[in-house]
Amino acid sequence: SRAEATRIGFVGQRPDEQSVTDKVWHELAVGLESLGFDTPTIRRRVAEMSSFFGIEEWFHRPTDSLSGGQKQILCLASVMAMQPEVLLLDEPTAQLDPIAASEFLSTLGRLNRELGVTVVLSEHRLEEAFALASQVAVLEGGKLVCSGTPQQVGLLLRDTGLFPAMPAATRIWAAVGGEPPCPVTVRDGRSWLEAYAAKEPLGNLPAAPQRRFGKTALSVQGAYFRYEKDAPDVLSDVSLTAGRGELLAILGGNGAGKTTLLRLLHGARKPQRGTVEVFGRTALLPQDPRTLFVKKTVREELSASDAPYDDVVRRCRLASLLDRHPFDLSGGESQRAALAKALLASPDILLLDEPTKGVDAAYKQELGALLRDLCADGVTVVMVSHDVEFCASFADRCALLFDGAVAAEGAPRAFFSGNGFYTTAANRMARELLPEAVTAEDVIYACGGEIHQTEPPAEQEIPPAPETQKACLPWWRIALAAVSGGAAVWMLVSFLTSGSLNELLASDGLTELSWAGLWRYSVLFASLIVLFAAVGRPASRVVRPQRTVPKRTIAAAAVIVLLIPLTIWLGESVLGGRKYYFISLLLLLEILLPFFLVFEGRKPKARELTVIAVLCALGVASRAVFFMLPQFKPVMAIAILAGVTFGGETGFLVGAVTMLVSNLMFSQGPWTPWQMVAMGLVGFLAGVIFRRGASRLTLSVFGALAAIFVYGLIMNTAAAVIWAHTLDRGILLTYYVTGLPVDCVHAAATALFLWLLTDPMLEKLERIKIKYGLLEKESGAS
Repeated sequence: SRAEATRIGFVGQRPDEQSVTDKVWHELAVGLESLGFDTPTIRRRVAEMSSFFGIEEWFHRPTDSLSGGQKQILCLASVMAMQPEVLLLDEPTAQLDPIAASEFLSTLGRLNRELGVTVVLSEHRLEEAFALASQVAVLEGGKLVCSGTPQQVGLLLRDTGLFPAMPAATRIWAAVGGEPPCPVTVRDGRSWLEAYAAKEPLGNLPAAPQRRFGKTALSVQGAYFRYEKDAPDVLSDVSLTAGRGELLAILGGNGAGKTTLLRLLHGARKPQRGTVEVFGRTALLPQDPRTLFVKKTVREELSASDAPYDDVVRRCRLASLLDRHPFDLSGGESQRAALAKALLASPDILLLDEPTKGVDAAYKQELGALLRDLCADGVTVVMVSHDVEFCASFADRCALLFDGAVAAEGAPRAFFSGNGFYTTAANRMARELLPEAVTAEDVIYACGGEIHQTEPPAEQEIPPAPETQKACLPWWRIALAAVSGGAAVWMLVSFLTSGSLNELLASDGLTELSWAGLWRYSVLFASLIVLFAAVGRPASRVVRPQRTVPKRTIAAAAVIVLLIPLTIWLGESVLGGRKYYFISLLLLLEILLPFFLVFEGRKPKARELTVIAVLCALGVASRAVFFMLPQFKPVMAIAILAGVTFGGETGFLVGAVTMLVSNLMFSQGPWTPWQMVAMGLVGFLAGVIFRRGASRLTLSVFGALAAIFVYGLIMNTAAAVIWAHTLDRGILLTYYVTGLPVDCVHAAATALFLWLLTDPMLEKLERIKIKYGLLEKESGAS
């Protein structure tokens, strides 16, 4: 509702999915425009948010030209422009550089304190977010582990495997054996460390690792690059090298050109000036890992490579995700799956764009160990990251990209200890006493504390691929299907190529040609029935468990079957066919009321209603797109697929509502209730008959039969009721015969669309159904 949209703001993990316009300024205004605010208010709020978030410099730029971090900031600013009372944020700092992330979290604190905005924040980067919270809830495996104030949670997690996710000050305090209360901020940690050093003298830092690298693996010399001719340079005079087996971390602010540099190294872009030399095979893990996914499951993605993937699956902790769709994974799970796919390419140079985005602290340690192992094997790793703690712990060398060029580079200890703000929390906490300490482990070692090594996770057993039922028809059924299918096609062609419909009628009724047409009509009917029986089993898709039809659905169907003929008979015999509008309305109520009662009896979730609404909108749009082709439309195919996936009630609603809404464009009339009944019944029958799924051939045959013998019969009867005002045998035969060619066009179109849409649409609808928990408990036709 409008009230909820105004009160609740949400920012997701993927800013690309939340951007809906092509310009930055319009993205800031689109939410306010949708809520109906006047122009002066929109301008004032857009100006305020632009200044607040520092967007003025790229206010007029296209949204697709922004970096990932800039897009995240834009999404946050566009939500805040609507001044929500509750702000829900999912990993909002994942793509922000440390300074921007700190400023943004400070902004959240001000919004919470000064404006009373309730902020619910899901976050893995806890150095500043943890201390900002008034309440913390820790989740693991979908369960609440503990909750309380930051200090309380720090104490509760002290001896658990989740403790590595805590801020550096808290981890250092615990490793040294400090007494409560535990520090959670850099300021508190500095005060505690000073007090500790006054009692216990601090030792030396551990020796920095000295590693030797092989010959040059990549070299960038004087590279310049810009995306548009008149735009400023994104990279200007960049020079950088990396040796074999080196782990090079590239840091910098949002929009500094880090991702562009990776694209140059990967060969996806060419510099306008300068040279880029890469000696070996490269593999790129992009900022949005889903761009690598093209298969239906993670297992298929990894199986596409010729290399054995068992070891990579274990290293990337993917055993439990192998049979999930890649687009159904969380942000961190997507990162792991994409990394596994990149590793299977056996690259000499691995390019990583934000590899720790959205992953937990435990996996960061595993990832760091994995990258170290790759470097030991001679693989060069170039990593773009905003995670300064990870870079300080695992990189061999760090480089800061600023204003399109490399502003500074060096080993982590020298690099971070020389920075005032672009450094780690441990360095900011201990710089007065230990200037060169850049990791929590450095400080713990100097304090004489115990450094706990993270235990590797238990080796996961890789589950076998699920079995699917394959279609194995005996030869005689294949032959029967071929003969009956050929006969049905021949009959359809003869109908579609027949002459004028006037040849079917004479002054005294039907002509000989029309009686021959009825004979062919019978042959077509028999052929389709035989074809349906021949190919009806087994289905080529994964088959669902058998589910029975509830009694309420059977009762509703029986009432409809009895009431419809009775209503039509009473309307004609008692009312003389004069009240056909009343008959149509009565039919509509009779058919809709039981279905609404059955559907509401299932208590459908809001998610299911949303999917139904989208399917209805798709049906309406498809009818509008094919408006120039009479009866050649995919509406019935969509209703059938809705029924097969979500059950008969859903199939009925999609079909009926689609016809009602689309007739706002195609004109309403007494035929609308009949169309709703006819299309709804087709969707319902599909859900009842195909409770266990079906192949696309089976559904195509069913669609052709339904178009002629369900939708066609009902609409031809409707035409007789509406226009002839009588239902005698001659009139009905006349309408059936003259309507048959149009019904055959509808049948051919429905079969064609089902043949094209069944596999892709059912796969997507089934995935939505599983992902959002739309599994029927006792659905009438599911």
